[in-house]
Amino acid sequence: MKRFVLSVLLLCCYLISFGQNEIGPEGKKLIWVLLILIVSGVFFFILRGKRIKTPSRKRSFFSWQKVTIKLEKDRNYYPDYLTLKIKNSGNTDIDLDRPLLVFDNFWLKRKFRLNGSDNRLFYPLYLEKGKTHTLNIDLYKFYGHDKKLKKYPKVRISIFNVKGKQLGSKAVFVRKTLIKF
Repeated sequence: MKRFVLSVLLLCCYLISFGQNEIGPEGKKLIWVLLILIVSGVFFFILRGKRIKTPSRKRSFFSWQKVTIKLEKDRNYYPDYLTLKIKNSGNTDIDLDRPLLVFDNFWLKRKFRLNGSDNRLFYPLYLEKGKTHTLNIDLYKFYGHDKKLKKYPKVRISIFNVKGKQLGSKAVFVRKTLIKF
């Protein structure tokens, strides 16, 4: 009985204490809080851009990493070779990680990491600004690994930097399909 009375008493106190009409902050106070957050965010980005890591590797505030990717095939349908051309069109040098080759069949995807060609390892690759890198990809090595890959209509290449950020991707169709996806 004591527990029941105590629980009813606590429930009534709880309802009374939260039954008040709450008044929110005024509009002027919200504007001041928003202005303070915006100003502190601007100062944070300015100070972050002026930070110097080492004298040899200064990084400007407006530096970006950008690559232009071209993926060409030797024949229109069922190609034997793909040619990947990567051009560093940004204003900084970049470190490229191994490209990701994806065979795509709408629902199914098979992913392969490319190390290089002709038993030579290229990656990770340091690409200076304005330079171009070309990689020839022999598709029969992949078809020899898995015969079902010949039925996959789409091949996509994704390029990443060493830190894992995706810089771009390009796709080509290697066989005819009813629907382009």
